[in-house]
Amino acid sequence: VQLQASGGGLVQVGGSLGLSCAASGRTVSSYNLGWFRQAPGKEREFVALINRSGGSIVYADSVKDRFTISRDNAKNTVYLQMNSLKPEDTAVYYCAAPHYDSRIQNFASNYWGNGTQVTVSS
Repeated sequence: VQLQASGGGLVQVGGSLGLSCAASGRTVSSYNLGWFRQAPGKEREFVALINRSGGSIVYADSVKDRFTISRDNAKNTVYLQMNSLKPEDTAVYYCAAPHYDSRIQNFASNYWGNGTQVTVSS
């Protein structure tokens, strides 16, 4: 699975920004798709995932009720709409194919796209 993210940028506190990720590969429709992020000096963290059909969605508590993930399987694209942005949302956002890893009790991914910078200014 190959993943190409786009849509990052600079936005003011309280603003909105949308990210897109184009996926390619024979079996992309078989995978969950989603997002992680990494802020300066911090570890990469899970943000959101959407399952193959779009019927199951998981958000990190820190973004719940502010971010919306969606998926268009016809276009092999996953989207992340980010509203009410906060300075702590500033990070490099990575498109990925998340799965829950019971060994680490957290989400992980075997596939990663390029990162796209999101900066929220106060």
